[in-house]
Amino acid sequence: MSAVPEGFAPFKLAMGFLAVNGPLYGRWDGTHLLLGFRVDDRHCNPGMVAHGGMLATFADMLLPIASRFQAKADMGFLPTVNLTCDFLAPAPKGSWVEGRAEVVRMTRNLLFAQGAATADGEPCLRANGIFKIKTVKDAATIANFSIKSLFDFD
Repeated sequence: MSAVPEGFAPFKLAMGFLAVNGPLYGRWDGTHLLLGFRVDDRHCNPGMVAHGGMLATFADMLLPIASRFQAKADMGFLPTVNLTCDFLAPAPKGSWVEGRAEVVRMTRNLLFAQGAATADGEPCLRANGIFKIKTVKDAATIANFSIKSLFDFD
C-alpha cells in the first residue's frame, strides 16, 4: 500500500465498526476537514475496486464528521436519517479516496449535508445526507471544541 498523503493524520476514534472499516485519516485545510482512506483488499469487491458498501460507509462518516468541524459546533453523535449515494466511478485497490463535505442547512433538530469524494483525484462518489442533531452545546462549550481532540495534526 502507498503512504498516506502528506498532512493527513489518523482519526483517533477507532472503535467497533470504525475500527473494522478504517483507518480513516483527516486533514484540516483551514476551512474544511478532508477525510480519506487507502483502498485495501478488505474494502474491495471481486472486481478489486472499493465495494459500494464501503464507499457508502465512508460517506456516512464523512458527512457528519466533516460537517461538525465546518459548523464549529459539537452536536454530539449524529444518527443518520437519510443517506443517498451516487457512485460515479470505481475506486481501485490501492487508490487514495478523499472526501470533502459541506453543511447545506442546520435546523434545531437536523443537519443537512452534501459531499463528494475522489479516488486518486478522479470523482468517484457524490453523497447527500440528513442527520439527527441530539444536542448543540453552547458557545462556551463550542470554544473548547477542537479538531486536535480527534486528530493529531501538525
